[in-house]
Amino acid sequence: MLTITLNAALDVTYTVERLQPGASHTVNSVRAQAGGKGINVARVLAGLGERVTATGLVGGATGAEIRRDLASTNIGDSSISVGGDSRRTLVVVDDEGATAFNEPGDGLEFTWRHVEPELVDLIPHGSVVIASGSLPSQAPPDAYARLTREAHARGSAIVVDTSGEPLLLAAAAGADLVKPNAEELERSTGHRDAAAGAAVLLALGARCVAVSLGPDGMLLCTADETARARPPGFVSGNPTGAGDAAVAALALGLRDDLPLSTSAVRAVALSAAAVAHPLAGHVDAGHYREFLTAVTLEGGFDDAHHHRHSR
Repeated sequence: MLTITLNAALDVTYTVERLQPGASHTVNSVRAQAGGKGINVARVLAGLGERVTATGLVGGATGAEIRRDLASTNIGDSSISVGGDSRRTLVVVDDEGATAFNEPGDGLEFTWRHVEPELVDLIPHGSVVIASGSLPSQAPPDAYARLTREAHARGSAIVVDTSGEPLLLAAAAGADLVKPNAEELERSTGHRDAAAGAAVLLALGARCVAVSLGPDGMLLCTADETARARPPGFVSGNPTGAGDAAVAALALGLRDDLPLSTSAVRAVALSAAAVAHPLAGHVDAGHYREFLTAVTLEGGFDDAHHHRHSR
């Protein structure tokens, strides 16, 4: 599988006793690792024993740090080097949760028409592509839509996790699965109700919509069916990479042609297990096994029903 992170980042995580605005803090631990949504997805997949390659755009000294960290993992690195410098993100974790500071990603210098062919060349045939995260300022709003069409031309399914105009255009291009969270869905479609917002994306052309609802689980919709998966209870920890873990599970469901009910349960369980781990892109394996049997499913997915993604 291939993950695409156009707006890759160096994720820096601080752990503190208690975050207090306006106060000085002693940092108990600090960890820097390659990040951005697609890289987090790749890290989860690799942790599950899957073969996965990560690509995206990296630049400057920060981009070099991203690549050095990827080299220390079992993720294949096909990053594309461009001008400028990659962004950083800072997550501060305390006993109450996590507070994130995300740089926008306007420090890279590239021309889309030059990098698009390199990205397209990396798209596998007959596999699954995951395109995740925001777009750097130089990328066109239809970047994910264009990659969706290229993936389909190679017989591959694609999962797109983004928001705003890029999400709407990817849905219109027929993305096999889109995964906004509730806030992104409302911002993109104007609907506060998750089912109503998902219906907009389905009407545009998305084949499946997964709306992550934080501690309330996930809503999955196709044109024919709807289901709601809920975690066993509140899980404390760092929710930064929870959505990315869910995307990893959903991508595996696409690849293996699993019933959507199975994918829903695995996505919520893996997401909850990611919250229990202090670093984005990692899951607590023990919690994952525990949560798999505790997630509840509501709605109309038939376990005998397989959602076909082959073309």
